[in-house]
This record gives sequence, structure tokens and C-alpha cells, in this order.
Amino acid sequence: MTDLHPAIAAVTDRIIARSAPRRAAYLDLMQRQRDAGTNRGTLSCGNLAHGFAASGEDKPAIRSGAEMNIGIVTAYNDMLSAHQPYGRYPEQIKLFAREAGATAQVAGGVPAMCDGVTQGQAGMDLSLFSRDTIAQGTAIALSHAMFEGALLLGICDKIVPGLLIGALRFGHLPAILVPAGPMPSGLANKEKQRVRQLYAEGKVGRDELLEAEAASYHGAGTCTFYGTANSNQMMMELMGLHIPAAAFVNPGTKLRQELTRAATHRLTRIGWAGDDYRPLARCIDEKAIVNAMIGLLATGGSTNHAIHLPAIARAAGIVIDWQDFDELSHAVPLLARVYPNGAGDVNHFHAAGGIGFVVRELLGAGLLHGDILTVGGTMADYASEPVLADSELHWQAAPAESRDETMLRPVAAPFSPDGGMRLLAGNLGRAIIKTSAVAEDRWTIEAPCRIFDDQNQVLTAFKAGELDRDTVVVVRFQGPRANGMPELHKLTPALGVLQDKGYRVALLTDGRMSGASGKVPAVIHLSPEALPGIDGVSGPLAYLRDGDRVRVCAVQGEVTALVDEAEWASRAPAAPPPSALGVGRELFALFRLHADEAEKGGSAILAAMETVT
Repeated sequence: MTDLHPAIAAVTDRIIARSAPRRAAYLDLMQRQRDAGTNRGTLSCGNLAHGFAASGEDKPAIRSGAEMNIGIVTAYNDMLSAHQPYGRYPEQIKLFAREAGATAQVAGGVPAMCDGVTQGQAGMDLSLFSRDTIAQGTAIALSHAMFEGALLLGICDKIVPGLLIGALRFGHLPAILVPAGPMPSGLANKEKQRVRQLYAEGKVGRDELLEAEAASYHGAGTCTFYGTANSNQMMMELMGLHIPAAAFVNPGTKLRQELTRAATHRLTRIGWAGDDYRPLARCIDEKAIVNAMIGLLATGGSTNHAIHLPAIARAAGIVIDWQDFDELSHAVPLLARVYPNGAGDVNHFHAAGGIGFVVRELLGAGLLHGDILTVGGTMADYASEPVLADSELHWQAAPAESRDETMLRPVAAPFSPDGGMRLLAGNLGRAIIKTSAVAEDRWTIEAPCRIFDDQNQVLTAFKAGELDRDTVVVVRFQGPRANGMPELHKLTPALGVLQDKGYRVALLTDGRMSGASGKVPAVIHLSPEALPGIDGVSGPLAYLRDGDRVRVCAVQGEVTALVDEAEWASRAPAAPPPSALGVGRELFALFRLHADEAEKGGSAILAAMETVT
């Protein structure tokens, strides 16, 4: 067995030591829930009768309590292409459960918000906090104590993290994430991006833009670029929370259905009544969290997980920070280039060898924890790909060589020696930058800044030609407390135009960029955010002024305002804009008021939870 890389071992050991008190308290709570908590066997007759009243042919089995009853938590809706396939899953899962001598019920539904629909719109202000809402909805679904296991149906940005955060409060139960797969490839993502940039330049109209978008996002399934949704699916594999190699099989296929059947059958075998008990609380440990970080770095995954992974970890009593990401990034090579970091999409990535190839390469090089407790066997079982033989599901070893080295490479010949996610720190705070899609000659940008409090102000200035120069575009008051930390992805085409004109340009913000952001250097999640915290102190970004020279450097890990210290100390912070109302944003005011910093996950419910646990 290959020895673990010393940097990965060191980061893991540090996380284990840092997390020890919280992790022990969490595991103790989960053990008490298993031993003495409410479960189906302790429900009163009235409670239990309510729980099986409408269960039809499954009523005798649920009533007897002799076999596992599976709680299905579903994020189905038929507006969101990624989740539309889930509509028929509960019916199928109930049949699959009966095949294994078990039963299943839909425990509850959670919202599934589409950032693709709300991107750049007012509704995006609800996006990050939808994760907390999903976590709460998951907890409500499982609170009925009718279930001995859970199947979690979710795939996209905040949905998988939210499902996990909620399910981890019921960590004594085994749980498996059940994906639905990406849509088949449509218009190439690079062509879609080209048309977007032409539209930003005024060279094509809305009709041409809509035609390109519709040809790209054309059917049921996850969007095919490697953004947050598909990064979610990769992480579930690297954490061992899927049936092996389930992530990127297209919807509506026999293979997809058989993977769902396998997940259902497998769940019945890892419950507490058997000899292979695999509770979620034990599956998600410090090593599993490190594996997820490694997977993100090795595949060029979404920067949004620099917020989501700390939140998932906190729910399991584990504490990680951006320094952990940074140190791992220096040790983990980049093995994949999937759009926006390359030309091909996730279907091409899967065809080239996909996650199974990545897992085998990382394990073989000592770059992944192989000894985690997975739902599907050992971590080595995830170095595989599923196939149908005589209509039955089998797994075969992942290919020994990449089927397309423009997309997927071995550890011995990576695209880059590091994972491309860096921590930047300086007198403006702490932030992250994703370098895997950025040309190396743009890793350092030093220029006068232009400050905005709203992304629409940036586009107005762009259209007026005011940004045609070297500049660091600063968009502040975009953090969790200010407005819910919306993604600023609609700025990508305009900033790309400026860069293509030859200007040295970067984005600096306390907000988020999309997990699909690409070639323009974007310094994001700057913390502390500009808006004053509970202590009334504004973040450093609030003291920046138009024309201040700013240096962002992914090489040296620096984000600095090059301003005289005495002058800086004499400044008053900028006044924040008034809180935006409408589109339901005011309903999330409680979350904004109590959200903590991005590096901890930007969550109000987790911040509050830690004061009572």
C-alpha cells in the first residue's frame, strides 16, 4: 500500500486535533440518538398509526417494524432540469425496497433553487441561504422517527450540502446520496461562452443569445459544465456517499435506473440491525472531508465548496479552514480539465475515464485516504465504472490509461503540479482564488481599483467604456450578512471582454462567483465582509476608495491595498447600501443578521447551533 503524502497526512492530523472536542461531542450525541433516541420501535400506537396510515400495501410491514423503512428526502421539481428526473424515483425506490424486504416512504421535500435561472437576478440573494432552508427541511422530514435509513435525492449547488447538513443531525442513520445524472451534451460550452461575450460586446442580439443558451441547456439532467452541481457529485464519490461511479450516468437510461436500485438495496444492508452498520456520522469523518477537498483540487472543482465544505464539516463536528485548502492545493496535482477549465464537458470527462480514473490515480500516488468508511464498500471500489451485462449491473475497473488526455491525465503527467485553489491574505482580509482556468501571466494583477456596491453598476460602467483600462474591479457589500452572498457570474462576459482587449483586470469581492467562472482572475469570498458584523466593525473592504492601488497575487498569496497606513487609519468606512426588499428577500433577514463569515460556511443556523451543542 502506498504511503500517504506527508502534506495530506499533516493537514488531516491538524484537522483531527483542531476538531477533537466538537467531533467527540457530535459523535456522543449521535450514539445517544441511536441508543436512547426516538425511533419507530418507541413510538406510541397513535404516533405509529399516523405514520403508516396511507402506506397502502406496505402498511403491514411498516407496522410490524421488522424490516428497514427508508425515508426518501427529495428535492424534486420539474422546473430545474437537474431534478426533473427525480419525479418517478419514489415509485421506483418503493419497488426496489420491496425487492430487498424493506419499505420506503417519502419523508419530505426540500426546495431546489436553480442558480442558472436566478443568476444576476434579485432571487439570487436567496441562493446561499436556501442551503440552510434545505438543511432544516431535511431535519423536519427525518424528525418523524419512522425511518432506519435515508435516501437523499439531490444534485445541485446548495442542495447536496443542505441535505447533508440536515441528515448529519440524524447521523445515527445510514444515508446514501442518489444522483440523477447530467443531461446529454448539447451546444459546446465554449461556443455558448463565445456567444455570451459577443452579446456583452453588442455584436449579437438577444435572439442569438437565447438560441445558444437553449441549445446548451436543452433537456433533463444536470448542466454539463463543471460547476458546483457536478462538483457536488464528484465530492460524493470521493467521500464514499454514492454507490460507486454513480455520478455521471445520464438520466432516463437503464444503467441510471440500476444504479438507483443498487443504492436502495445497499442501504438495507448497512442499517443498525445488521453486522455492517455504516451510519452517516461515521462515514463523514475528517478523512472523508479531506478527500472531498482533494477531489476538488485534483479536478478543478467549484470555488463555492470553499464555503459549502466548511459548513458540511461543521455539521459533523469537524473544523476546516482555507489554509487547509491552500496547503492541500500545493500537494495535489490537477488531473482534469473540464469546462470552464477545458474544452470538454462532464460527459466527455466521464467517457475519458471519469471519477474512477481520478480515484485510482490518487490512491495509487498516496494522495487520497483509502481507509474511510464508505456506503459502497472500500474507497478502492470507487476506482471503477458501472456497466450493464445481460441487463444486470456490474462494475469494472476504471481504464488504466486516459481515453482523452486533453481532459484527463495521470498523476505522473498532470496538467499542473498543484490544484489551483489558493488562499490570499493581506490588509484587506482573507480570500480565495481559483487559478486552474487563469493564464499564469495573470496570477498577479496590480492596478488602481474601481469600486461598486452592486453588480449592475459594474455593467453600466462597462457599457460606458469606463473600465477600459488596467483595473481591479471591486464589488463590495456582497457578503452573507449584506445581501445573502449572491454569485456575480453575470460579470464574467464583461470582464472577459476587458481582458481580451489587453487590459490587466481582476475582480475583488466579498461575494461569490459561479463555480463555472473561468479565465479572469477573481478574488472572492473576501472575509471579513464589508458590512459591519455583530460587533459593529466594518471589514477592511469598506475602507477602500476609488483609485487606491490594489495588488492581488496568487503566486505570493496576497490581497493588499497599497495605501499609506496613516491615511488608511484616518478613513471612515463607506456607508452600506440599504437592504433590498422584494422577491422574498426580507424573509431571510434573520439569516443575514446572524450569518458568520464565509470561511466558516456563511451559515446562521450552524453559528447558532454551536452555541447550544
